[in-house]
Amino acid sequence: MSLLNSAFALADRVLPAKVVHAHCDIPCGIYDPHMAQVAALTVIRMNQLIADLKKPAANASPEENAAYSAQLARLVATKEEHAELCKRELRVLWGDYFRPEHAQQYPELHDKFWKAMKTASAARQKNDMKAAQDLLAATQDIAEVFWKTKGAKPVRQPSRQTVGGELVYPS
Repeated sequence: MSLLNSAFALADRVLPAKVVHAHCDIPCGIYDPHMAQVAALTVIRMNQLIADLKKPAANASPEENAAYSAQLARLVATKEEHAELCKRELRVLWGDYFRPEHAQQYPELHDKFWKAMKTASAARQKNDMKAAQDLLAATQDIAEVFWKTKGAKPVRQPSRQTVGGELVYPS
């Protein structure tokens, strides 16, 4: 073993590095429920577009049928991708941001996350506007608790997106 390696090994034994965890595995401490809410809004919007998509007539050309199928596939894929993104963002908040003292302060927190994850799965599995709206409501509930743990008063503001809906922000 070289002299340099020996010095590093000794330093590591004397002053071992502490293990830290964060959403990006760098302890930046930056967490925000905004992306989960935007993903949930996107799930709603994709359901709106799917519902508005005009099915080709029975005598439609093969090109019209193909165009419809391709558009439907894109909308469904985007809906599923954003439902999964919502789940990912929620998992990061639950696993990396919230601590035992938050769960003590907000005893319903575990149940909120569990239901939000199940709702996100339902929104991903089906073209179902109710499941999509329930997902947004679940992410908003979690966002409100999140901002309260930061000492902020949560407020709901219009999203100002085509889809409508509201987002929870700190005041």
